[in-house]
Amino acid sequence: MQRAVYQGILTGLLLPLGALGVSLLLFGILLACAGTSPFSAYNLMYVGGFGTWFSWQNTLQRAAPLMLTALCTAIPAQMGLVIIGGEGALVLGGLGAVMMALSMPATAPWGVQLAMALAGLTLGGLWILVAGALRHYRGVNETISSLLLTYIAIAV
Repeated sequence: MQRAVYQGILTGLLLPLGALGVSLLLFGILLACAGTSPFSAYNLMYVGGFGTWFSWQNTLQRAAPLMLTALCTAIPAQMGLVIIGGEGALVLGGLGAVMMALSMPATAPWGVQLAMALAGLTLGGLWILVAGALRHYRGVNETISSLLLTYIAIAV
């Protein structure tokens, strides 16, 4: 039992770290062939992404939509569904968050932020629920329906 747990942890940890190491090595070789120092390039990447408080904020601001869209794909994948229309849920979730913030002008900031998060999660989840309901009740392919629903969400 413990051996299987350790193997799962090692596989779950070593595989991504190994892939990261190999990709950094191959990119370093490519940079060296181009005549650029890989160490200075990696240092610039680190400083540009995490070197100052502003760069941290900028990195997180740009990463948040990607992580939310990945989450919108990963959760249905656990159930064997392929949802590629997560951008529509992200757009409508953002719209719901903005609408909630505009409807609460005299509320404390922490209350507005909590309400925005709940409104965004709810509206985005309900949008993806449409694709799931179409799959369940009508047998429509969730991959195609979620992708087509993205265009409707963007038009809204």
